Amino acid sequence: MEVKHYEGNGRLSLVTECNGILHLTGRTCMPAGDTVAEQAAGILKIIDETLQKYGSDKKHILFTQVFLKDIIRDFDDMNRVWEAWVEPGFEPARATVQAKMAKEEALVEMVVTAVRA
Repeated sequence: MEVKHYEGNGRLSLVTECNGILHLTGRTCMPAGDTVAEQAAGILKIIDETLQKYGSDKKHILFTQVFLKDIIRDFDDMNRVWEAWVEPGFEPARATVQAKMAKEEALVEMVVTAVRA
């Protein structure tokens, strides 16, 4: 079974692939804005671009993990952006948790697993 690593930088790969399953590294988007909605929209744009580059799209996302700096404050605002972006009928499985972020200004991070289209 072959595992492919794309765009490695010595610490991590932007994408890994095995059996047509794409694992995207966790993405943040700064300085995309000061609000979780602005950052989430920026992340989703990056995810769209990355999926397209590797032969997939948001209709082929299997699972998304969402990490919020403050889940009580930001859950609803992040979900408004998410729900406007996700394709009806193709909503992936998802988990959302609160997490301490590696960078103070990061309010949200997303990790995606998808299949090739």
